[in-house]
Amino acid sequence: MAFRCQRDSYARECSTVVVACRPAELPAEAGEDTKAARRGFRVVLEDTLLFPEGGGQPDDRGTIDDIPVLRVTRRGAEADHFTATPLAPGSRVRVCVDWERRFDHMQQHSGQHLITAVAEHLFGLKTTSWELGRLRSMIELDSPSVTTEQAAAIEQSVNEKIRARLPVSVRELSPDDPEVEQVRGRGLPDDHAGPVRVVTIEGVDANMCCGTHVSNLSDLQVIKILGTEKGKKNKTNLLFLAGQRVLKWVEQSHASEKALTALLKCGAEDHVQAVTKLQSSAKLLQKNNLNLLRDLAVHVARSLRASPDWGGVVALHRKDGDSEFMNIIANEVGAEDTLLFLTVGDEKGAGLFLLAGPPDAVETLGPRVAEVLEGKGAGKKGRFQGKATKMSRRTEARALLQDHAGSQGSED
Repeated sequence: MAFRCQRDSYARECSTVVVACRPAELPAEAGEDTKAARRGFRVVLEDTLLFPEGGGQPDDRGTIDDIPVLRVTRRGAEADHFTATPLAPGSRVRVCVDWERRFDHMQQHSGQHLITAVAEHLFGLKTTSWELGRLRSMIELDSPSVTTEQAAAIEQSVNEKIRARLPVSVRELSPDDPEVEQVRGRGLPDDHAGPVRVVTIEGVDANMCCGTHVSNLSDLQVIKILGTEKGKKNKTNLLFLAGQRVLKWVEQSHASEKALTALLKCGAEDHVQAVTKLQSSAKLLQKNNLNLLRDLAVHVARSLRASPDWGGVVALHRKDGDSEFMNIIANEVGAEDTLLFLTVGDEKGAGLFLLAGPPDAVETLGPRVAEVLEGKGAGKKGRFQGKATKMSRRTEARALLQDHAGSQGSED
């Protein structure tokens, strides 16, 4: 027997009876750390309004007597509802579905059926899998490429069918019915039980499916194909939005457009040109800044070398700069017998460091400096450099170098 949610996808609440309730561990969702599992209860109902995940469609959310249902999974002919609170077997309960989530899934799933059928009819592009994502959905097509023209033709055709208000119906067939063999689908799961559901878009498609669907294509409102991307080997992913997601996407795009208009001081039609000009200006400024920084590095290196304090340990910190800046200084200085300790970045936060000097000393001291600055680095041939998270400990690192230089002086 099909669940109530499959018999009537538009029902928002129903009354049913608790069949069983057992302690259980809520399984982690896809992408979650397996350690994210939580203890709770697995509730089985006589019938359910909440769709368990399946057919590429995520599970519903809702409540049982106002107790939140955290997950719904299918186990053979039964649906397991995971809750944090137990429910008494035999008690009559009221089940309510999160309608916004349910209707969104109905729109995306029926939209996928429509796109799949049209893509195959127009261009022989067969669907091999699909994913109903949180923000957008994806259909994997068995083709190494899909042209922009093909995607546009598919979008035009599916929206024409939406405007034609074609009905969508659900039938149940016996698994041994010969008609099952004629229906499109990717086969039944190993633990399938009960009749085979066939979802039909009048005059367009008939497909085996366990999911919840709209009863008329007009409920899809509109479909927007966002484009394509390279999929797995010789596959192409077609990205799309259906129904309310399109309206949200338009709203977000319009908000971004208004914000850019205010920032760029030009109309939307000139945004690309304005950003291109800004990028060119930024690249030129970056180039000029880099040249100035190089000149500054050479000047700093010569000043350090000419300083009466040259020798032993020489340290320098600048808030602005990068690895190239420090290396130019080290190259210009040529510190064969002096420990040169250079740092750039936030004085109390993260930054970069470089230690140059006698190879044996640098090889010994480099990792110790990195440890003091709570960073990591590597080096060779008298130079050790890396990233640090605690620039505030530069004084400690310098003291470490001075202690080494002092001990070496005593030995000499």
